[in-house]
Amino acid sequence: MIKKIRPPAAPAADAVWLNLDPDVTVEVTSEDPEQPIERALLIDGTGGWRAGGTGTQTIALEWPAPISIRRIRLVFEELSQARTPEFVVRASTPDGSREIVRQQFTFAPPGTTVECEEYAAAISGMVRLELTIVPAIDHGPAVATLKEWRMA
Repeated sequence: MIKKIRPPAAPAADAVWLNLDPDVTVEVTSEDPEQPIERALLIDGTGGWRAGGTGTQTIALEWPAPISIRRIRLVFEELSQARTPEFVVRASTPDGSREIVRQQFTFAPPGTTVECEEYAAAISGMVRLELTIVPAIDHGPAVATLKEWRMA
């Protein structure tokens, strides 16, 4: 028998989140001027992003040179409206585009108001990362929000 002792993986809380370089291009389909995308993306941002209207929204990050990431964290918050959103994260490398995760969850205020998801995502050579949010899968009049989007 060969025995190996592996130390446990570093807890997610120990992740060193990337602060986006000024060279990163950010595309959004819309935003509320009072809650711009910077509030969700920048390490020192607070309050999060809110779309400028209802319906499906896309946020895309594009780097001028390929990067590698190993973790993705998304935090959503809804304090007033019960709904079931869905999100999809896609990564693009020189080899093509692939879906990293697709997930639905339910907000049921006042009890369930925050959804925090963290994923291991060993992606090398990434040049674009895209988040698409369907704020309500029943296509009701919900507005997409994103409290935090981090990568490490």
